[in-house]
Amino acid sequence: MNLQSNDFELFAVPVQFAQDAQQLAERWKALQKQAHPDRFASQGAAAQRVAMQWSVRINEAYQRLKDPLKRAAYLCEMHDAPIRAEDNTAMPTAFLMEQMEWREALEEAQSQADVDALDDQVASARRAMLQRCQQLLDVERDYAQAAQQVRALMFVARFSGDIDRRREQLGQ
Repeated sequence: MNLQSNDFELFAVPVQFAQDAQQLAERWKALQKQAHPDRFASQGAAAQRVAMQWSVRINEAYQRLKDPLKRAAYLCEMHDAPIRAEDNTAMPTAFLMEQMEWREALEEAQSQADVDALDDQVASARRAMLQRCQQLLDVERDYAQAAQQVRALMFVARFSGDIDRRREQLGQ
């Protein structure tokens, strides 16, 4: 293992958005087994510290690779298309209008069924956006457009959290 490897190299998977979740999980387990600090107990404290660093590195890579949004953002960053979500919030008008409609529907939701219907709509939009992200990253290799799609997906992820909070409010 090389500390300079990117996450894809570390996990020995293709540098692409489409990934096999089961393959990632199996590789994570194998890597963790290799790097587990207990395997280095007889080699002293320094070897155990290095093993712990590897364990942390493997976990961080796994968290990025298994989450589609984090994986897409990582691919964009790797290809010089930074996400810059903190200072680049420009979005297409149609997307912003859809966000406003969702917010309005969430505020007006009076029942769990209303919230569930909105949640289904948002989940469907998220799936379509992830498919578009895969197209941009793996087929078109348009990392700048993919970065914009990732920013939009970040909005959707935050809104999904708002839906969960509204669901909790209605459940009280």
